[in-house]
Amino acid sequence: MDNQDLLERIQSLVEEEHRLRDAAGSDDGGGDSTARLAQLEAQLDQCWDLLRQRRAKRDAGENPDDASARPVSEVEGYRQ
Repeated sequence: MDNQDLLERIQSLVEEEHRLRDAAGSDDGGGDSTARLAQLEAQLDQCWDLLRQRRAKRDAGENPDDASARPVSEVEGYRQ
């Protein structure tokens, strides 16, 4: 997956997140949408982390394709 693919994936996840949040505002926000939102947030964190890794490798003169997605448990623990 290259940077453009990652950016497109991020955009797709963000659009789905917005749709779910909008729908949750108009109903009771059931458990399914809450679980899906948590899943989306975790996937977004992974995608952003991978994009940062790829950019850092490129900037350091390394191969960005050597970057790999980190587990959710790792990226969820990062401080913003």
